[in-house]
Amino acid sequence: MDLQSFINIRPDSEFPIQNLPYGIFKPRDGATRAGVAIGDLILDLSLLEELGHFRDVTSQQIFSSDSLNVFMALGRPSWKKTRDILQRLLSAETATLRDNAELRARVFHKQSEVTMQLPARIGDYTDFYSSYHHAHNVGTMLRGPENALMPNWKWLPVAYHGRASSIVVSGTQVKRPRGQTKPPDANSPVYGPSKSLDFELETAFFIGPGNSLGHPVSIDKAEDHIFGIVLMNDWSARDIQTWEYQPLGPFLAKNFCTSISPWVVTLEALEPFRKGLPAQDRPPLSYLKHAADFTFDIQLEARLQTAKMTEPQTITRTNFRNLYWSIAQQLAHHTVNGCNLQPGDLLASGTISGPTEESRGCMLELTWRGANPLKLGSGEIRKWLEDGDTVSITGYCQGDGYRIGFGEVNGRIISA
Repeated sequence: MDLQSFINIRPDSEFPIQNLPYGIFKPRDGATRAGVAIGDLILDLSLLEELGHFRDVTSQQIFSSDSLNVFMALGRPSWKKTRDILQRLLSAETATLRDNAELRARVFHKQSEVTMQLPARIGDYTDFYSSYHHAHNVGTMLRGPENALMPNWKWLPVAYHGRASSIVVSGTQVKRPRGQTKPPDANSPVYGPSKSLDFELETAFFIGPGNSLGHPVSIDKAEDHIFGIVLMNDWSARDIQTWEYQPLGPFLAKNFCTSISPWVVTLEALEPFRKGLPAQDRPPLSYLKHAADFTFDIQLEARLQTAKMTEPQTITRTNFRNLYWSIAQQLAHHTVNGCNLQPGDLLASGTISGPTEESRGCMLELTWRGANPLKLGSGEIRKWLEDGDTVSITGYCQGDGYRIGFGEVNGRIISA
């Protein structure tokens, strides 16, 4: 851990100088603008921009708006140059901020005193289905272990297009959705609130530079189009989903709310935790094959706190490495038909489950469709999520003497 900041950062902080994730925040007495997290503080990028610190990056105003879209569109060379500038300004060796108390008072905000916003204007949102263990578990419930995976699953990254307008930032309450369900013993469907509300532990990545309509992104160039990663909770109404999903897949069971964490961790920050993508069971087709394809060692965890509990209880632990299809493969497949992605688009992983019961990434799997309810420390049991329950998802990479974290994405369920 050679790089040190003059900011006093706790050893267990998720936001050391090696991280510097980007986000959009609103101070109590100011306009919404961009910042990076450092320790318990936020460095105000709009003020640094006013002072001319990013003139060598671009002549555009990139950090004074309510989204990161313009910055995302600049591409990796500009992102790297900006990161170098920020690390230099925050370094213990640089006097610019370190020795100017008046300037520090202007450019730093306490994270506890601001309101975080969505980091981008999300034009389109796609959710993949890229965890083998999740797909196999769900398929086993529906079709038995012999036919768990559909014939196409190991040939392509399966996905569906979601609803961008109902993506919300962490901390937003989740209203229990209503819709049609069909009880097993009923002859016709009924309308009412979902009785099988679920969470899904996921990650998602933001698109930086897009591609023109009709011009696919090759897998060896995919990384240049990925700005960074957030945590995601794809709230799901399983009873609504069971009735509606055939023949076209998720609709009202998914589009009522999707929560993401406010801080976007860049691929540069994750670079020390890059791992080679494990060999896939079937050699992928040529447009999905890349000798240097990669994944990241990101430890993920979900906690549940009921209205009766004083502390949340960890209910699952898994890892980003449990994804079968890489983010590069997801992006290459998304564009192979000429589909045009745009800055700020969000592509999600799908539920990330591991090989053990303790690493399953949703209630559907953890309780095996309600057959094996979770027993909580409070004495309560849960087949599905109930009103008043709060689910929080965290993730981090452990370095040598530092931790790269994503913060948290959480949401509390309220009645329909």
